Amino acid sequence: MTETSFNDAPIDAVILWVDGNDENHKEKILPYLEDTKKVKSKKFRTRFDQVNEIQYTIDSILKYATYIRNIHIITDNQTPDFLKNKDSNSKYNKVNIVDHSIIFKDFEEYLPVFNCRPIETCMYRIPNLAEHFIYLNDDFFLINETKPSDFFINGNPVLRGKWLKFDKDIIYKKFKKPRTGHKSIQQNAAKLIGFNKYYNFKHTPHPLKKSTFENYFKANESIFINNIKYKFRNTSQFTPQGLGNHLEIKNNTCILKNDLQLMYFRSYKKHLRWYKFKLNKKRNNILFLGLQSLDLCPPKKLEYILQWLENRMR
Repeated sequence: MTETSFNDAPIDAVILWVDGNDENHKEKILPYLEDTKKVKSKKFRTRFDQVNEIQYTIDSILKYATYIRNIHIITDNQTPDFLKNKDSNSKYNKVNIVDHSIIFKDFEEYLPVFNCRPIETCMYRIPNLAEHFIYLNDDFFLINETKPSDFFINGNPVLRGKWLKFDKDIIYKKFKKPRTGHKSIQQNAAKLIGFNKYYNFKHTPHPLKKSTFENYFKANESIFINNIKYKFRNTSQFTPQGLGNHLEIKNNTCILKNDLQLMYFRSYKKHLRWYKFKLNKKRNNILFLGLQSLDLCPPKKLEYILQWLENRMR
């Protein structure tokens, strides 16, 4: 596929979203917790709580990636407030709500689920999903103009990251208890595909191909089942994005890029002046902004960051 012909191919966006503040969601999760007090802890709640940042994620796609055909939001019987009353003239008409029950069709026995890994594993099953799609977390934003070739070149995904050793091959890490974190589950994916190291992708939007998952899971249904069966994160799981990435690398159907083009905040402990400086420094090469756990951001900093996003998306 040439770049000229690929420019006519549709690209969709997929976002996972949950409103953890919803009382129905809180009630739904309680029967599956061994310790029900856990539901009130900040460390637990931050995986579910939100400050309506998904609206800025959607707005950033509409402004800075106008070539996106459809935006699919995967939810559990929920709808973001800003989409509840959209009409035929709404700028959000390309936004589509996809319930968990749709992508878990024929596997409903594993619902409900409170773990992003099974949902990510099933997202390729969205009806009418484009062959080429970009998966974003709901705390990620495009902040400058993008083009299809930022994500796919000649139809091949552009993978941003770098090669790293497995933890078992690093002396000070090899005896640590297995974890369910971002790096550990990428290593699980790489091992599945037969690699002896792993391509560590960062928190940027992930370009993926539907057929890559269709073909692999058709031939490996037991691996699919094992990854969707856990209500909460488990050390045996893998990240589907990592699986897709390593399959593309193995098949030589991707482009590796070490420039992340990313600005990323994972804590909000510095002075407000630092965030103002970082956000307002002109860097046209930066395409993506990641704001992890905004629900834990102190009020004054949160107010400034949300207003900055508001201004950026106008």
